[in-house]
Amino acid sequence: EVQLVEFGGGLVQPGGPLRLSCAASGFKFGNADMTWVRQAPGKGPEWVSDINSDGDGTHYADSVKGRFTISRDNAKNTLYLQMNNLKPEDTAVYYCQLRYTGYWGQGTQVTVSS
Repeated sequence: EVQLVEFGGGLVQPGGPLRLSCAASGFKFGNADMTWVRQAPGKGPEWVSDINSDGDGTHYADSVKGRFTISRDNAKNTLYLQMNNLKPEDTAVYYCQLRYTGYWGQGTQVTVSS
């Protein structure tokens, strides 16, 4: 059974950092391309970033480019999203997703507010 569990969300002031984690199980994580998506209040899902199985190929939405870094530790079956210089518009529920599939986790809430 594919399981994706996000961790690390919370309340942070604008300009602050936050690191999200996604613990994966039930599939060969080391062979899987992974994605972070987010959904802001009242909006549809937005693709944020993706990473290939080796971790050496990454892509970012323009809205987060230069501020967010996606990474992974295949030995730990864990996906990460380091978020820096957070903005109020980054407020959303963040989900990790097994790329190309409908599998994603329960999400973790990120709220950027002063």
